Amino acid sequence: MGTRLKVLSVFKKLHRTRIDVFRDDERALTAARLKINEEFKKNKNETSEENIEKMIKMGSDVETVLREAVLQVEHVAENKLLLRPREGLLLENVPYCDEPRKNS
Repeated sequence: MGTRLKVLSVFKKLHRTRIDVFRDDERALTAARLKINEEFKKNKNETSEENIEKMIKMGSDVETVLREAVLQVEHVAENKLLLRPREGLLLENVPYCDEPRKNS
């Protein structure tokens, strides 16, 4: 894949992830959109292939962190927060046990 297509792919992926991660939060959606666009515009005249590859890697890493580590939490009352995990973040909840499981 050409460098230009890789850059465009990361740009689109970041925006799709932004929309998924910050769903229903207009303030966060806008801030993330502005930041993504600002970073890509700031570096649009970069010509060094090495630097472009580093930036592509950085963009991919940021997308992964957004997708895997960011949770939406809403302040609903004093001393009360509402956690809104995305489907992809829900894992099987296995309680801690000191003794190993016995396989039958």
